[in-house]
Amino acid sequence: MTQPFDICIRGDGIVGRTLALLLARERLHVGLVSTPSPANPGVASAAPDVRAYALNAKSRAVLESLRCWPDAQHATEVLAMRVLGDDGGEVNFSAQELKVPGLTWIVDVPVLEAQLAAAVRFQPQIELLQAPQAASLTVICEGKASRTRAEFGIEFEINRYPQTAIAARLTCELPHAQAARQWFSKGEILAFLPLDGPQGNSVAIVWSVLDGRVESLLTASPFDFCQQLQVASQGCLGQLTLTSERCAWPLQSARAERWVGSHEGKAWALAGDAAHNVHPLAGQGLNLGLSDVAALTKTLHEREYWRSVGDEKLLRRYERARKAEVLAMGATMDSLQQLFSQSNAAWQAARNWGMNGFERSGLVKQWVARQAMGF
Repeated sequence: MTQPFDICIRGDGIVGRTLALLLARERLHVGLVSTPSPANPGVASAAPDVRAYALNAKSRAVLESLRCWPDAQHATEVLAMRVLGDDGGEVNFSAQELKVPGLTWIVDVPVLEAQLAAAVRFQPQIELLQAPQAASLTVICEGKASRTRAEFGIEFEINRYPQTAIAARLTCELPHAQAARQWFSKGEILAFLPLDGPQGNSVAIVWSVLDGRVESLLTASPFDFCQQLQVASQGCLGQLTLTSERCAWPLQSARAERWVGSHEGKAWALAGDAAHNVHPLAGQGLNLGLSDVAALTKTLHEREYWRSVGDEKLLRRYERARKAEVLAMGATMDSLQQLFSQSNAAWQAARNWGMNGFERSGLVKQWVARQAMGF
């Protein structure tokens, strides 16, 4: 007879696999269910994954504890960050000035996913499942289009932005020098994320563009697409060459009304994008998800000996521990997106004045940077 599961995790992406590995270390029997393919995943191409994530020190510590942190070639340390407004506003961050080893690390998504998958296969406490099975606790990690969340009747409030993210990979004429760059212009946001280690000249881009421009950018020739990118990036890395397919997905902020509860007498909890979505302008989405799994693991580890992993009062501790941070981050990202989407001259002047004021704010700027970096 198969040993009953303590926890069934629905969703085997980065968040789900990380949670499974953390819980397996707690000697819990974990079932890990493959994420179902949604009817409309919001990705324009089925080509190889071109995404890259900016992971902070807390996320790195979690993944290193599982021996799943990629090597330096696939986790590029960011030593500087430059953010440019649309009328002279500018904010700069430096690892040297902040006395930290790196501001963040740009991690190649396929490499990280492969390392986590390999670790899962060699963990005897984890069983890979094709369909959900009964467990004391079900954790839903299926992402923003979660079927289980809908099946369980969990309300998910969505605020759709008038933007779509386009992701791709480029090689650049000039080396990136381990600097991340971001431009805010005309209601759009472009980010260049350095790849391939310290000597690399490749970048991953995330270009949050107005919906009306998406089709033309996705269907433009590689040369025309790069020419438009070169203008948007002010030619900072010289000539650009597209080295991947382009993928796209609509942007939204969203949050679940409840993060824990019960369905048909069995406990459930949400984690990652199934619980919350934020705008990618600060690259905090996966950091929030990995903080969720760390907090849930800590909550279960510290439970009283007589409480089961599905105890509702226990799970409320996890919900309280995470909701405040996620709500604050979501509100901040939403406010910034709204601020930079305003096109009139008064708003433009105000936001660029604000950026320059923040650049000169000293300790305030350092505190904000350290919060984002996970220190």
